[in-house]
Amino acid sequence: MDYKNSPYYRVGRASDLSGLDRFIYRSLEILPGALSWATILGTIFLSYFLPFWAAIFIIVFDLYWLLKTIYLSVYLRQNWQRTKHNLSVDWKKRLENLKYDQIYHTVILPFYNEDREVLEKSLEALVNSEYDKNKIIVILASEERGGKRAENLSKTLEKKYGHLFAYFLRTKHPMGIFGEMPGKGSNIAYAAEELRKKILDKNFIKYEDVIVSAFDIDTIIYPQYFECLTWNFLTAEEPLKSSFQPVPFYHNNIWQSPALSRVVALSGTFWQMVQQERPERLSTFSSHAISFKALFDIGYWQRNMVSEDSRIFWNAFFVKNGDYHVIPMSYPVSMDANLDESFWQTVKSIYKQQRRWAWGVENLPYVFFGFLKNDKIAWQKKIHFSFILLEGFWSWSTSPIMIFLLGWLPVILGGDVFQSSLLSYNLPIFTRNLMTLAMMGLVTSAMISLSFLPTRPEGLSWKHTLFMICQWIFVPLTVTIFGAVPALDAQTRMMFGRYMGFWVTPKKRVMSKSKNIDD
Repeated sequence: MDYKNSPYYRVGRASDLSGLDRFIYRSLEILPGALSWATILGTIFLSYFLPFWAAIFIIVFDLYWLLKTIYLSVYLRQNWQRTKHNLSVDWKKRLENLKYDQIYHTVILPFYNEDREVLEKSLEALVNSEYDKNKIIVILASEERGGKRAENLSKTLEKKYGHLFAYFLRTKHPMGIFGEMPGKGSNIAYAAEELRKKILDKNFIKYEDVIVSAFDIDTIIYPQYFECLTWNFLTAEEPLKSSFQPVPFYHNNIWQSPALSRVVALSGTFWQMVQQERPERLSTFSSHAISFKALFDIGYWQRNMVSEDSRIFWNAFFVKNGDYHVIPMSYPVSMDANLDESFWQTVKSIYKQQRRWAWGVENLPYVFFGFLKNDKIAWQKKIHFSFILLEGFWSWSTSPIMIFLLGWLPVILGGDVFQSSLLSYNLPIFTRNLMTLAMMGLVTSAMISLSFLPTRPEGLSWKHTLFMICQWIFVPLTVTIFGAVPALDAQTRMMFGRYMGFWVTPKKRVMSKSKNIDD
């Protein structure tokens, strides 16, 4: 059976199915949350009733986390060096021996109610890029629910920038389309179809020659982004069976953001850098690129879910029966760190954004269910990706809580007999030493983060650079409150069928109602 035309292809949640399929999918939605809660509650239970075994489990867990931290740190350093190298490469010169004048780049910029400054910065970066503007198509994709303000802003920007590119298309995604969820996925899917009808088909542009970059509205490209993407596309073994992933640097407003926001943002960058070194685990995230031919073949982005950026990979993976890949570019695009009107609003926005990212757990039941239904994918691949997904979401929601909050529970709850044992005495010492070793990686993180910082703005003293180093002491706080907790929140919501909608992250470049926490 053609998977694209199967009833399973565009599933968003269990309620989209019926009968036994619905029961299976619903069980898979419950799985990640149930596993995470079983780990946390099981540790508490063992700490009280079987403290010896709880202590052994915590020691093994801490060792696992230490080894994983070392393993990931090696990949982070490798990608740091690779990304620095790629930023120094003259990609235009690399393209001299390749035929690329037929390649068009389409950039989709979806927006809802963002400020004009945010949109203009992204458009200015496209104007200032080194690629031939006669080969660049820009789509400014507004939402009908954005009202007159969004429509007028779209017209103003078309008037200012439209003549600078080969084509400039304004789209307005309608409200209330049956089966759609308001959000980025439905917007850019609508924009892609408008691109096909109004530009590509009318001008006889081959789908194979068009590369689509689906950006968040705050994405600012580096000058040779299109050259780097073109080179990766033309040298890929199967470019029409590949997506292309740059590294998101959350730098646009990094000097104006509070320390908590910076640490969370830079941690997100580091995780994506690690993933770039493990392409067998890499799926698309946030701003990514894909050939229009592949995009058209799979029916564009899924319109009835939140995490369309990663789902597009799995859509293609199943349509191509497992023969689809993500190619890491190890080349950055710059995006916004979380910043809202005040410090506490920023804290709330950080949490909501992390919870939305953690809602990517909705891909787990989709993928597991797809593996059950698609018998053309090799079982080795099914096992490989199943483990990666399950371990990834489980570790995300449990590791910081286990390490920073529950590690001492056997000593506290274990009773007099356990507290008088040698293991009780050594457990805190062993745990502390393991965590000290693991936290040494923060020094590497601090140095890497400094090497990629944009130039310090005028008016900010050297003390702000010092804060950029000292801010890493917040990591135990951020990985727990803005990592594990929102991940556990998302998994619990899915476990109980409390499905999330798309939340638009506020895009601010200056905190207007309170001082930066560093000041």
